[in-house]
Amino acid sequence: MVKATHRSERRKTRRLFFAALVKELYLMWPIFSGILIIMLGSGIIISLIEEWSIGEALYFTFVTGLTIGYGDLTPKHASARVLAMVIGFSGIVLTGIVAAVSVQALGAAGRDDPERRE
Repeated sequence: MVKATHRSERRKTRRLFFAALVKELYLMWPIFSGILIIMLGSGIIISLIEEWSIGEALYFTFVTGLTIGYGDLTPKHASARVLAMVIGFSGIVLTGIVAAVSVQALGAAGRDDPERRE
């Protein structure tokens, strides 16, 4: 019986977390979408400058934006390199916002759990 109660508490906490996460993402969506538009726009411009396909440009954008940077695609022109820096900084900001939203949702799940208030 104790395991079943513990399991139901975990499910309830998980539900509270995901509800709070969806709420936080809804509030932050304008910022997320703005950053993604900047990243994708920069990637498309790089593809035109470097004469890459759209697939290569999207791959480069997300590998650079997630700060992985494999190095298999590298811009040769100075303007494309500047745009790659914009993508990298945007990716760092996006990662920070995702982490902040997740922490906020965890805090909200803990506050909204009536069993934790006692």
